[in-house]
Amino acid sequence: MDRYQILDTPPDGTFDKVAALPARIFRTPAAAITTADGYRLGTVNVLDTQPRQVTAEQLAAFQNLAALVMDQLEMHLSAIRTITAERQMRTAAERLERTLQRTLLPPSLPQVPGLRAAAAYHAASADEVGSDFYDLFPLDDGRWAFFLGGVCGRGAEAAAVTSLTRYTLRVAAVYGPDPCAVLANLDTVLKGEYPGTDTRHCTAVFGVPERTEDGSFTLTLAGGGHPPASAVRADCTIQPLPVTGGQLIGLLPEPRFTQTSTHLAPGDALLLYTDGLTEARTPSGPMLQEEGLAAHLAAGTWDDADDPVAGIRRLLDHLGTDVNDDTALLALSVPIHPPTPAQETR
Repeated sequence: MDRYQILDTPPDGTFDKVAALPARIFRTPAAAITTADGYRLGTVNVLDTQPRQVTAEQLAAFQNLAALVMDQLEMHLSAIRTITAERQMRTAAERLERTLQRTLLPPSLPQVPGLRAAAAYHAASADEVGSDFYDLFPLDDGRWAFFLGGVCGRGAEAAAVTSLTRYTLRVAAVYGPDPCAVLANLDTVLKGEYPGTDTRHCTAVFGVPERTEDGSFTLTLAGGGHPPASAVRADCTIQPLPVTGGQLIGLLPEPRFTQTSTHLAPGDALLLYTDGLTEARTPSGPMLQEEGLAAHLAAGTWDDADDPVAGIRRLLDHLGTDVNDDTALLALSVPIHPPTPAQETR
């Protein structure tokens, strides 16, 4: 471009701003920019007051520079479009999470003849969908089944696994309500849906209550890597019901699932919970753990399933921000004064 005699002309403030534009875009001094015809572009004064005739070569050189600038602007516009699309996707994902959250829990607990049921869900974060779940539902033969558990992870992906887990447990229970067999079927489904290294796992307790002639209940529980249930007796004593040896569901090649049984007499309650409860921090610092939960339960008096759930909800409110994980609660109890058949059908 030196043959056009436009190099090293006197400085011009307006043009300096124009020349600085490619320097900012390319993060380099303007003198280092090379045009398509192989010439270096210096500080060029094209706004000279003296009229000059622009040749085709000059015009082509500046058109090349303009094309480079436009390319950079298009890259910025593309980035803006990407950011906008990502925001729209996040909004859609948030709607999906809210929809999935509604599928994790039953809309309401049904009335089980001879039993009272209560449940609660404590969400640790208002911004992210949880992954704990519970359910209580009838079987075809007139019996009932229930479960409670939690999926590893958070957000929409974990919620999708949670929904799959919940519906699989329901279907498996109808197919065959043996508690260990139900968990084994869930394990098979999770491995089939998420094979190889893309595994998804969960913990769960599954149970079947059976009513005896005197109005009490025998409960059979199976567990897979889940915290123990607690039997809250009418005299306020607490009996842990561990399913020792039950392993995580959906993770191990050949997991073991174990079961236990307990008897609920009038005034007794069964409490199931996820580990967000026992891993919550107490005001003094350490985790609540099973011992702290047992002490809290023993300090109350329980007439039905609502009382232990209500008491634990008060405990969660007291712990506040120290509850850093979601917590699901499910309680079943045998009332001391059972309702009449007319009351049961209302």
